[in-house]
Amino acid sequence: MLRYLPLILAVALIIYCVFDVLGSDERARRGLPTTVWLLIVLLPFVGGVVWLVVRRRAPHAGAPGARGGGPVAPDDDPEFLFRLDQERRRRQRQDGSDRPDDGSTADGSSTADGPPAA
Repeated sequence: MLRYLPLILAVALIIYCVFDVLGSDERARRGLPTTVWLLIVLLPFVGGVVWLVVRRRAPHAGAPGARGGGPVAPDDDPEFLFRLDQERRRRQRQDGSDRPDDGSTADGSSTADGPPAA
């Protein structure tokens, strides 16, 4: 049974890579046609490993510009923070409170010790 293990692994890798090539977009294939990648993937072990390495280094369609193009978390997004601040101010106006929660007074001066927040 153990002597069939390399054959089973090779077939499994080939099958996985064939479906991965067929489901990939042009960017992941690095400009090579699907047919060429299928021929490469059909080489036992070497072809599958080459495809997996190339596929891993290709930028994903959902990724923001190869890592770092846009905010990662909502609190890193200036637009989200602006909307959050606007919502906080709207709620303060509805409650009748004119003193902000951040420690500053209504005229903009800070009541807390230390430098004002930027």
